[in-house]
Amino acid sequence: MREVWVACLALIALLSLFAWMSATRRRHMIIDTPTSRIVSAAQGYVELSGTGRPPDPPLHSHLSSEPCLWYRWEIREGKTWGNMGSGESDVPFLLDDGSGSCVIDPEGAEILTRHKKSWMRENCRFTEWKLLIGDTIYALGEFKTISGGSIELDSRQDLNELLAAWKKDRAWLLERFDLDRDGEISEEGLARQAARREVSKMHRTTRNDPDAHTLRCPRNSRHYLLSNIDPNRLARRYLLWAIFHLSAFLIALGAIPWVLQTKMLEPKIHPLRMPRVESKRVSQTPMPGDDRATWKMESHGR
Repeated sequence: MREVWVACLALIALLSLFAWMSATRRRHMIIDTPTSRIVSAAQGYVELSGTGRPPDPPLHSHLSSEPCLWYRWEIREGKTWGNMGSGESDVPFLLDDGSGSCVIDPEGAEILTRHKKSWMRENCRFTEWKLLIGDTIYALGEFKTISGGSIELDSRQDLNELLAAWKKDRAWLLERFDLDRDGEISEEGLARQAARREVSKMHRTTRNDPDAHTLRCPRNSRHYLLSNIDPNRLARRYLLWAIFHLSAFLIALGAIPWVLQTKMLEPKIHPLRMPRVESKRVSQTPMPGDDRATWKMESHGR
């Protein structure tokens, strides 16, 4: 019994230690990372804050069909509260801080929101969390700028794909490239030259596009956080969690020596009490021919 208690306390202490480290690390990331402007943000791990803008086309939540930036939903059965279904969106949305806009990829992020809605229907509980359009979004993640000049373009692959797309619309292809009107595309070289010009034009447009800024989950296991809660409140929340887990760690760790030293938790095993049997001396009358009778007579004779 004592060993079971020690093992449980050790497990609680270990889990609390890891939880304390995680909460402390997240709090320091919020406090120590300065807020950057999108137009001048450095490449790498940054903190951004701005207004959330919807994707095109706008996203609608799964349960309430309200327009939003992101949603998570859950349905539980009323009696046992068993999970009957859950999910969340992974559609990117925009964050605009006035200096520029950034594409936010929610995949892999811890998302904390103050917009939570629950209701009961047909003995089921429906719950939905959302980031709404126009919310002030606080974001910590990996910032990367994709410029048109840095995009790798394959002219040959794009040319073949464009020609394959043209061949699917044979009527349009004949109208444009069947110059002698015989129902056959004899001017294939002309079609290829036109396709090459189209590919070159698309590549020039792509390279002249303005820079695209993105925020995604860091690859070095750093915390990826999206929230519409004020960062100061988030830091206080993580501080309270850190204090709670540290207290649980110290209590569990301090209880282990007490359990090892005390006997209160040991079961008291009493020896089996057997009923006391008093032996009584029973006198027997010797029978004739019995050796005991002979021995008794000899003893008296002596």
